[in-house]
Amino acid sequence: MQCPLLYRFRVIDKLPEKPSAAATRGTVVHAVLERLFDSPAGERSAPRARSMVAGEWERLLAKRPELAELFAEDTEDGAELARWLAEAEALVERWFSLEDPTRLEPAERELFVEARLESGLRVRGIIDRVDIAPTGEVRIVDYKTGKAPRPEFADGPLFQMKFYALVLWRLRGVVPRRLQLVFLGSGDVLTYDPDEGDLRGVERKLLALWDAISRATESGDWRPKRSRLCDWCDHQAHCPEFGGTPPPYPLTIQPRLPEPRVPDEAGTDEAGTDEAGTDEAGAADTDTAHADTADAAGSGGPAGSGPVA
Repeated sequence: MQCPLLYRFRVIDKLPEKPSAAATRGTVVHAVLERLFDSPAGERSAPRARSMVAGEWERLLAKRPELAELFAEDTEDGAELARWLAEAEALVERWFSLEDPTRLEPAERELFVEARLESGLRVRGIIDRVDIAPTGEVRIVDYKTGKAPRPEFADGPLFQMKFYALVLWRLRGVVPRRLQLVFLGSGDVLTYDPDEGDLRGVERKLLALWDAISRATESGDWRPKRSRLCDWCDHQAHCPEFGGTPPPYPLTIQPRLPEPRVPDEAGTDEAGTDEAGTDEAGAADTDTAHADTADAAGSGGPAGSGPVA
């Protein structure tokens, strides 16, 4: 939805992207907020959480040594890394002003979910946290290390949450009672209570997106969509909007895509492929993208890992 050509570069061409300090910080913060719940409730304090940041960075660096290049030009005293770690610690500490982890016992953390819709489209994602009340009501929580969007751009991040709710509903047969976005960058919490109508609308929109992906895959016509997010894109050298030329389209691996079934009642407001959440709020959100459409290239084709939201 942000840019069809970027989807092609990431999913089909698999062009490399430089590590991002902001995205990496988001990964570290997410890891701290997940692992903090391994401790007994009484030990889930802000100082303890802050102390975990450096260790989670080292753990991530051991898995992805290429991240060391983020601080390759750091001074001998490591001032740049120290400042980056302090920023991550500040985000972690802000969380304690928004939620009280001593009173939370998540049912699931970093939960991988996957479901097949009635159309046959398989969708999957990773949910940061699932809370279940004693009465059985489900709350889906997602952490964002960026700032909360302005109200007119809230539909973008909410679509991601509704996507998670749709997958969980199809898996468990229960519509989540609440969707909660926790924006650590600005200290805001955005909530939304969905119903079946909302989730059916998301399903129609996913089918319309799948239809657009299918047609673009078959034709090779992936249009760039210029926005303020272009300032953060690693692929300007290949983008016609910046005078670049995309690599040759890999026709030899072009898959045979199933025909998506888009219901007749899908209107432009529900099934349109544009999304408003592409202003600076989108650029500021440094979390790794979780919500994916699986099988985005069909059997034998390139794996579908492009973010839906």
